Amino acid sequence: MKKNPLGKSLTSVDWAANSSTFQAAGSHVKRVQAAIVRLAIWSRQFEETDVGNPALSFVRAMQLDGYDCAALTSLALYKPAAASMRAMVESALYYSYFRDHPVELATLLRDARFYFEKTEIIEYHTKHTFGFKDAQDALGVVSRLNGWYKRVSAVIHGQTHGAWAVSTGLAEIKHRGELLDRVVSEFEAAEDVVYRLFLCTAGRAQWADFSFAAKRKLLSGLSGEAKAALALTLA
Repeated sequence: MKKNPLGKSLTSVDWAANSSTFQAAGSHVKRVQAAIVRLAIWSRQFEETDVGNPALSFVRAMQLDGYDCAALTSLALYKPAAASMRAMVESALYYSYFRDHPVELATLLRDARFYFEKTEIIEYHTKHTFGFKDAQDALGVVSRLNGWYKRVSAVIHGQTHGAWAVSTGLAEIKHRGELLDRVVSEFEAAEDVVYRLFLCTAGRAQWADFSFAAKRKLLSGLSGEAKAALALTLA
């Protein structure tokens, strides 16, 4: 059977070669894997300590968005990877809020017009989450979130047109070394925003019930000043 033009273009892309090129750049794979592992640690701990909470759907979405980003990046689909990164961060934000707001979550699921902006969630944490201000001052959550969100949203919405584009047609999709490094760096930055957000909100609230191994890994690399501000220990 004769292939249509779209089918020919799709099959002309050497997807396996793109994936192999990504994997051959060992540092990129290690960096993405490290970010995914830390997301998985958060996900596992929340699943075990927040059993039955319907807001866990956001945690599962967050983890899947991280996997999608890794897969898309490996295939040189950089702009779609940006969308997955932002969805990952937004899912983390939603969990940090809706875990304690089941009525609003039910409304969100029922009414498509009901929507929470990230600024509203941060404002809520600033006003109502115990110790958030001091913790975020030590970790720089808000400044990192706002800077990262602005950069990646500009890519998604086309404000920086062509900045993450690798081709002018399907058949030309392949890796660009310098751009690949930028995409991986932004994914690391996205995961770091999630990490810091959880340390100041949901993760801090549920810390006492986390496993010792998870606590050790999540505290690894934090400065003494940050640990003091968070008041999180291995005990």
